[in-house]
Amino acid sequence: MPSRRPDQLTEPGWQEVALARRRPARCIALLLALALGAAGCGGTPEAGTNGPSFDFAAVDDTVATFVAASGLNGAGLIIVHREFGVIHHEHWGVFDEDRVSLIASSTKMVTAGVLLRLQDDGLLDIDMPIAEYVEWGVGNPEITTAQLLSNSSGLIGLFEPNPYTCMWVSDTTLQECAAEIMTTEADNDDVIPPDTRFRYGGGQWQVAGGVAEAVSGKSWNELVHEIYVQACGLEVFGYSSPFDQVQMDGFKHPPGFKNNPDELRDSANPSMEAGAYTNTTDYGKLLLMHLRGGMCDNTRVLSSEALTLMHRDRIGAVYDGNAFGSGTGYGMGWWVDRANGHISDGGAFGSAPWLDLDDGYGVFVLTESSSETSSALAGYLRELIDTAIAQGLA
Repeated sequence: MPSRRPDQLTEPGWQEVALARRRPARCIALLLALALGAAGCGGTPEAGTNGPSFDFAAVDDTVATFVAASGLNGAGLIIVHREFGVIHHEHWGVFDEDRVSLIASSTKMVTAGVLLRLQDDGLLDIDMPIAEYVEWGVGNPEITTAQLLSNSSGLIGLFEPNPYTCMWVSDTTLQECAAEIMTTEADNDDVIPPDTRFRYGGGQWQVAGGVAEAVSGKSWNELVHEIYVQACGLEVFGYSSPFDQVQMDGFKHPPGFKNNPDELRDSANPSMEAGAYTNTTDYGKLLLMHLRGGMCDNTRVLSSEALTLMHRDRIGAVYDGNAFGSGTGYGMGWWVDRANGHISDGGAFGSAPWLDLDDGYGVFVLTESSSETSSALAGYLRELIDTAIAQGLA
């Protein structure tokens, strides 16, 4: 893996951060869990092996009822805790821990992490214009990587008439697509100054991927393998460009995908905002890494500074922006609930991950449906999960 800057070697690990946040009585439980080997990301024990006992019966009953009432083929759920690792992992219907699904926009927080890692490694300054790094950046010379990752670049977003057709095809390269997006004249009348309005998704994410490849000298899939797969022991996580490869159904989980990544051709133009596939096990490891200060086992994936940048409400801080309403902000790959501080990265194909950074837990709900369906299920589960965790730690 790339070498670290000296300041990264002295950052406190997640254990020290967690210890500083816990009340004395709970510190004892944490120390016991650590002594018994519950600290790892890749080798984290299942619920009940060490640490407190959590009762998620009401959560499981709610999921089972929802799956049946909604006519779903099943669901998956994993809950992870900063101190105790995986505290619940359950599946319904045809789902099991090995079932691979496409996760659409739940890809974004993973993509943003790659760019922040390149900043950690000194290869990129996300606040510098990308024209400093790539020749094709001159097409829109003011745009920075931070603006791309916070949907604030001024380029046309996903829900507007979109001329960036290369973002949907697998038979080009990420570099070619990024250059096409940045230099096309088809968007001249619709591009706005960066950091003036939130425009969700679209070609700006392909541009970010193109920047990552250019500054690293590696392909996107090589970066993902090095940064996440190796460090966190991921078994099936990967990127593709499924939109011209399998039968699609609008913003629902593609019926043409048969839960086998081998169906998808390797593409040099994977979708940066919506092309990842995974299972509950692997995505749970990524959530746990975010909770543990950027660590997977003893390997640093992201610095604590990088995580802070990803998690904070950038659009609110930089230009008083709102993401589809005044109650919602956006960081880099993460929606920010301004009322409770929770961050999330929901996907159109039925995935709903969220983190409660204050209470130290994360949840990934996976259905093969739509964002409306998974968001509804997540809404039923939030208070139940919060209560179960609070009672387990009492």
